[in-house]
Amino acid sequence: MMRQLLIVGLVRSTQYTLKKALAVSIFAVAVGAAFSQDLAPRAYTIAPVHSNAITIAGAHATGSILLDAVLPIPDSSGDSWASSVTYYHSMNFFGRYSNATVTLPYAVSDVQGTLNGIETTSHLSGLLGVDLRFSVNLLGGPAMDLAHFRKWKQKTVLGTSVVVIAPTGQYDPTKLINLGSNRWSFRPELGYSRRLANWVFDLYGGAWLFTTNHDYFSRNQYLPGTNTQTQNPMGSFQGHISYDINPRIPRLWASLDGNFWFGGKTSLNGVENPDTQAANSCIGFSFSVPVPKTRRQSLKFNYGNGVLTEFGPDSRNVAVAWQYSWIGRPQ
Repeated sequence: MMRQLLIVGLVRSTQYTLKKALAVSIFAVAVGAAFSQDLAPRAYTIAPVHSNAITIAGAHATGSILLDAVLPIPDSSGDSWASSVTYYHSMNFFGRYSNATVTLPYAVSDVQGTLNGIETTSHLSGLLGVDLRFSVNLLGGPAMDLAHFRKWKQKTVLGTSVVVIAPTGQYDPTKLINLGSNRWSFRPELGYSRRLANWVFDLYGGAWLFTTNHDYFSRNQYLPGTNTQTQNPMGSFQGHISYDINPRIPRLWASLDGNFWFGGKTSLNGVENPDTQAANSCIGFSFSVPVPKTRRQSLKFNYGNGVLTEFGPDSRNVAVAWQYSWIGRPQ
């Protein structure tokens, strides 16, 4: 699903210079398919060991934006498309169910805005950071083969995961806005899932941690030399209420989704910018349906809309994904 790239900021003393720079170097709105602030219902759902899936997703985002490293620009807007390919595999991790995913995202963005009376537009396309995730269930989720899984009924599941975003996205240190962030990002998370009849209630809590970008907006006419950017941790929470529309039909469900993330103040060369404190929220819904006359294919639709934007993009996101799954070798 659409995910917003992590927000960065500059200190107040450089804002005037950076606003001048933006008039000639606006790049892209924050979008992605591995997606740092996603809405992901049933992320800790159990599956048989040796399950596999290939997912191809596409997403579209429109609305007001936050340009990387500065305060939101009035009258700014973006129109962005993102696509991704994800591979998923489940396994036995010391007797507990676990899974690993790897996602390769690509984004295309058109951005426009008015800055100091100058209308500016820009187009950018390229790779985002590769997204890696490992998850293991701690309670209520033993590793099971297909025969045992068919007899198992979920009650309470408690799991943990870590997401890693590699610094592989498109990045030019002389530019203010980039698709990549030139740093590693990590999100450890704890996930709770409870099933009551056809209802599933999910709650996740985690925190984003960031390494230092040692080559941030450097060696250009506005900020000569090499600049260092750091970012404080950012808290991340998600909640989901989903319903199995027909328990006899696997992968047919709908959910109401919401998230909230906060923190993440950034510093340039050791000087913190307090205006980059985030406190944002998004709500949406998801719908999953199997492809008719197939056993291994399904479609998922997602919509999200920002409802609270203290510091960050305020956009509407629509995503669709196709998934092909199998157990063991591809069939």
